[in-house]
Amino acid sequence: MGSALPVVESHTPFHADNGIWRVRHLPHVMAEDNLETDGPRSSMPAELHHPHSKFSHWKFKLFRVRSMEKAPLPSETQPEKGALSEVLPPAARRSTVGDCAGLPGSVMKLCLGGKSKENVEGPGRRVDLKLQEMDTHMNHLRSLCRLCGVTLRRVKGPEYEVQGDLDEASRGTLRRMGCKFTSWPEVILKVFKVDVAGDMDAVHPPCFCHRCRMAAVRGGGFCSFSRVRVPEWRPHFSLCTLCSPRKTSLQRSGRKRKRPLPRAQRLPRRTKWDHYENTPSGEKRALRPAAHNHQGPGVRAWVTLSIQREQWVTSITHCQEEHLSTTLVSEQLPVDFLLSVTCLVCDHLLSDPVQSPCRHLFCRSCIVKYSRALGPHCPACNLACAPTDLTSPAKAFLAALHSLPLFCPRSGCGEQVRLDSISDHFLAHRLEDDKENQISPETHFDNYLPINKGGRPRQHLLSLTRRAQKHRLKDLKNQVKAFAEKEEGGDVKSVCLTLFLLALRSGNEHRQADELEAMMQGRGFGLHPAVCLAIRVNTFLSCSQYHKMYRTVKATSGRQIFQPLHTLRAAEKELLPGYYPFEWQPALRNVSESCHVGIINGLSGWASSVDDSPADTITRRFRYDVALVSALKDLEEDIVEGLRQCGLEDSACTSGFSVMIKESCDGMGDVSEKHGGGPAVPEKAVRFSFTIMSVSVLGDGEEEAVTIFREPKPNSELSCKPLCLMFVDESDHETLTAVLGPLIAERSAMKQSHLLLSIGGLTRSFSFHFRGTGYDEKMVREMEGLEASGSTYVCTLCDSTRAQASENMVLHSITRSHDDNLERYEIWRTNPFSESIEELRDRVKGVSAKPFMETQPTMDALHCDIGNATEFYKIFQDEIGEVFQKANPTREERRSWRAALDKQLRKKMKLKPVMRMNGNYARRLMSQEAADLVCELVPSEERREALKELMGLYLQMKPVWRATCPAKECPDQLCRYSFNSQRFADLLSTKFKYRYNGKITNYLHKTLAHVPEIIERDGSIGAWASEGNESANKLFRRFRKMHARQSKAYELEDVLKHHWLYTSKYLQKFMEAHKDSATALQATIEPLESQDDNMVLDDPDF
Repeated sequence: MGSALPVVESHTPFHADNGIWRVRHLPHVMAEDNLETDGPRSSMPAELHHPHSKFSHWKFKLFRVRSMEKAPLPSETQPEKGALSEVLPPAARRSTVGDCAGLPGSVMKLCLGGKSKENVEGPGRRVDLKLQEMDTHMNHLRSLCRLCGVTLRRVKGPEYEVQGDLDEASRGTLRRMGCKFTSWPEVILKVFKVDVAGDMDAVHPPCFCHRCRMAAVRGGGFCSFSRVRVPEWRPHFSLCTLCSPRKTSLQRSGRKRKRPLPRAQRLPRRTKWDHYENTPSGEKRALRPAAHNHQGPGVRAWVTLSIQREQWVTSITHCQEEHLSTTLVSEQLPVDFLLSVTCLVCDHLLSDPVQSPCRHLFCRSCIVKYSRALGPHCPACNLACAPTDLTSPAKAFLAALHSLPLFCPRSGCGEQVRLDSISDHFLAHRLEDDKENQISPETHFDNYLPINKGGRPRQHLLSLTRRAQKHRLKDLKNQVKAFAEKEEGGDVKSVCLTLFLLALRSGNEHRQADELEAMMQGRGFGLHPAVCLAIRVNTFLSCSQYHKMYRTVKATSGRQIFQPLHTLRAAEKELLPGYYPFEWQPALRNVSESCHVGIINGLSGWASSVDDSPADTITRRFRYDVALVSALKDLEEDIVEGLRQCGLEDSACTSGFSVMIKESCDGMGDVSEKHGGGPAVPEKAVRFSFTIMSVSVLGDGEEEAVTIFREPKPNSELSCKPLCLMFVDESDHETLTAVLGPLIAERSAMKQSHLLLSIGGLTRSFSFHFRGTGYDEKMVREMEGLEASGSTYVCTLCDSTRAQASENMVLHSITRSHDDNLERYEIWRTNPFSESIEELRDRVKGVSAKPFMETQPTMDALHCDIGNATEFYKIFQDEIGEVFQKANPTREERRSWRAALDKQLRKKMKLKPVMRMNGNYARRLMSQEAADLVCELVPSEERREALKELMGLYLQMKPVWRATCPAKECPDQLCRYSFNSQRFADLLSTKFKYRYNGKITNYLHKTLAHVPEIIERDGSIGAWASEGNESANKLFRRFRKMHARQSKAYELEDVLKHHWLYTSKYLQKFMEAHKDSATALQATIEPLESQDDNMVLDDPDF
C-alpha cells in the first residue's frame, strides 16, 4: 500500500461487470529510498504482506460490502485519468503522498493505498464512509483497556501492550512468586481466563491499564483477587456503542434527524425492526447520521444501491436457475410467513435450508458462497457465522416448508403442488415433452430440479417407475448392448457390472467394490472382519505384517480370504471404548458427560508433580466409566443368555443389575528395549487393570440376587482388561498418586450413581461395586500408606508386630481398613498428643504416608504361593546344611548348600535355577516330589520326616486359598484348614525353631492366621488374585515389540489398544469358532513363531 508497493500505487476503482472485479492501474512516481521506511507498509501487520495479490484479501474481507457501494455501475461512465486532477484542488494534489507518509499507522490511509480521501472520490465527491467509521472505531479502541474496558487516561500509571513481553519489574515480581511466564498473553490467560492470542486490531483494544496489571501481579500470575469483568468485544457495525454512544441527556440536539445510511448486507424488503429485535437492549437506539443526504441524488442512490446489491448477490450465488422463486407461492399466504421461508441471501425459496447461530435461515449453497466472498458473517445481523456453525432447522419447520403449496410455472397447468413433490411434477411434464424432443424455452423445468446433494445420479432413476426408467435409459442400453456384442461376445451383464465396479472404485467405496468383485469372480467374501481381527490380535501381527499376509494370500490363492485393513479398523471401533452411548443417573461428579472418549493422556488434569517440576513420565489410559461400558457391551450376549437361563423376564428386572469389579495394579519391572550399545537404562512400567467378576440382578419379589454371569476364568489374562499404562516406578509414591488420582475420582463418582446402558435392545440400570484385591504386598503398602514389608508391623491385615506373630502364629483377626489408615495418617501428621517418634509409630501401627486408594483387606494367592515357596527354598538349604546344629554358618557354606540343592532339582526334576522366584518355579517346587528329592540330601532321618510332614500340611492347605470356589472344589481341606494350620505352626515353633524364633515372614503369617476369616467373608481368595494382571506382563513386552515406534506415547496407545482387543470376549468367541476352520488354516501361509520354553506364565490356563 502507499508508495511501498507498485500493486497499490495506482488508483483502483472497482467495476462490477458480470461478477468480475477488475483493477485499473494508474502509475505514480515515488522515490525508491522510501520503500521500506516511509510507506505505511512498514507499520502493517504481517498478515497484509501478500506478494501475489493485486488487492489485499485482508482489506477486501475487512471492508467487504460498504466499499463496494460506491463502485459505479456498468451503465455509468468511467472517469478518465485526468478526472481526478480536475476535481482536486492543487493543495490536495501536492499533499497526497505527504499525508500518507506522515501518518503511516492510519488505517484509513493504509486501506486507501497511501492516498487521501479526495483521490478516491468519484463524481459528486462521494467518500467511502466505511473507512472513516473503521478509523474512528479503532481510535476509540486504542483509548480503552482490553481487560476492564475503562478509558486508559482515567487510570494512573503506564499502559501495557497486550501482545508484548513482560517488563523487567513485572517479570522479577512474578518470578519471585513462582510464575515463570515471559509474555503478557500467558499471564492474562491464566489470571483473567481470556485468550488474547487471536486478538485483531479492528475488534480488540491493543493495550490494558495499570490497574489490571497490578491485579495480575498481586495474584502471582495464577489468579486475580479483584473482580474484573472482561467485556465482550465485537466487530464494528452500524449500532456500535463505541462510535454511537448513548446520550446522557434527554435534551434533543436541535438538529433534524437524518436518514441512516442503508447497509449493504441488508435486504431491501427487510424492515428496520428485524435487526432491532436481535440487538441487545443497550444498543437499541437510533442510527446516527452518517452522511449528508441530498434530496435529488439521495433517491437515485437508494435505487442504485438496491440494484447494485442484487447484481452482487447474483454474481456470487448463481442460483437463479437452481432455486425456486417466491412468485410461485400463493398470494393468500401471510407476508411474514413468506419471509420466513425465503432465503435472506438470494430471495428465493429455501433449498436445503440451514440455520445460523443467530437463528436466521439461508440456502446452504448461498450462505457458503456468500461467506467465501464477503466473509463469515450473517447477512442479516452481521454477527460472526462460520460455515461450521450452521445447523439444520427444527423438524417442525422443515415439515411446514416441505408442505408449502406452489403453483406450477408451466403455462396452462396452474396446478398447486407441494414443495417436496414438485420435482416429480416437473419430471412428469418433461416426459410429456420428450416425445416431441422439444422443451419450452419459457419454463426451463430442468432448472428447478432439486440439487443432488452428494449422491449419485441413479437416485433420480430410482424415484421413477420401471417404465420411465426403461424409457430414460433406452439410448444407453442400446450403446452398452452394441459394445458388448462387439467386444465382449454379447455379455451385457459383465459390462454393466464392470461399469458399476469402476464407479465404486472412483468413489473410494472399496468395501462394496471388493464384495462386487468377489461376486463377479464366483467366490465368497472370505472371512468375517471380526475373524480376521481376532486372527491378527491373537497371532500378534502388526498392521504392516497383516497387510503383507493379506496381499500374499490374495496373490497366491487368487481369493480374498482375509479382509483388508480398513475393514478391520471399522470392526475395531465397535470393540474399543468410546463407541456406545450411555448415561449416568445422576451425572458423575467432576467427570465429563461425553460418551465418545477414546485413549486419553493419563497426565491430563494436572500440570506438575508435588515438587513443582514437570512430571517425567508417559501414561495413556481409558476413562474408567467408558471402559466399563465397553466391557459390559462385550458381555452383552452372556448377560442376555444368563437372563434366559434363569427364566427372568425384562419386566422382572426393574431393580437394576449389580456388577462386581476386581481391580489389579502391579509393576511390570524393567521393560526397556535392549537396543544398541551403551549401558542399559532401566525403564519401569505399571499397569492398572480390571476384571468383571460377576453380574447379578434382584428380581421383583425376590430376597436374594441371582447371578446371571460369573467369570469362568478370573485369573486369566484374557479376562483382565487394561485400563491404564504408565512408565512409572511403582516405588515412586508421589507420581503414582498423581497418575492414579483421576481414576480414583472416577471410581468414587461411579459408586454414587447408576449407569443407563442398552443391553439386549432395552435400557437397563447398572450399579458397580469395586474391590481392589489384585495387589501384591508392595503395592498394598504403597496405596495404603504403610511402611515397607521389612518393618516391625508384619501384616497389612492386622496390627501385629513380627514378634507377636511369631509367638502366636494362628490366633489373629483382620483389624485394618482404609478408613482406619486414613485416621492413623492424620494422627501421624498432626501428632495431637505430642508423643515421641517411637510412641507415635506404635500408635499409628506402621502408617507413614497418606492412603490414596482403597484396597480390600485380603491376601493375594499368587504372591502368597511365591513368598511361601521362597521360604521353603531357604528351609531346604538349611536342612541340607543342618543349620539347627550350627550357630552361625558362613557364606561359603550357604553357597555350597544352595548349589547342591539346585543340582539335585535340575538333575531329577529338570528344574533350572532362577535368579528370582516366579509362579511356575514355585508350583513345581512346592510338591511332594521336590520334598522327597530334598530329603535325599538331608542326613538325619528325623529331619526328613519333619520336612515331609511340613510339606504335606502345606499341600493340604494350599488348595483352600488357591481354589476359585473352595466350598465346591475342596470342601474337605477347607474343613481341616484350622487343624492343619495349627499343626503347621507347631512344627515351625518346635522342629524349625532355629529359623522362626521371634520372627516370621509376611505370607506365612497370613497363610496361618487370616485365610479362614477371608474365605468366610468373601467365599474365595484364589478368584480375587492378581494372576491375570501378572500374566499380562509378557503380553506387554510382546505388544511393545510388535508396535515399536519412535514415540513412546504412540507405543503406549498401540499397546493399550491391542491389549484391550486381546481381552475381547467377542473376538475370543470368533477365534474359538474358527480356530479349526479349514479356510483359516489354508490361508495361513507363514507359520507363527513358537513360544520360548523359558517363558514363565503365571496362569495355568494360558
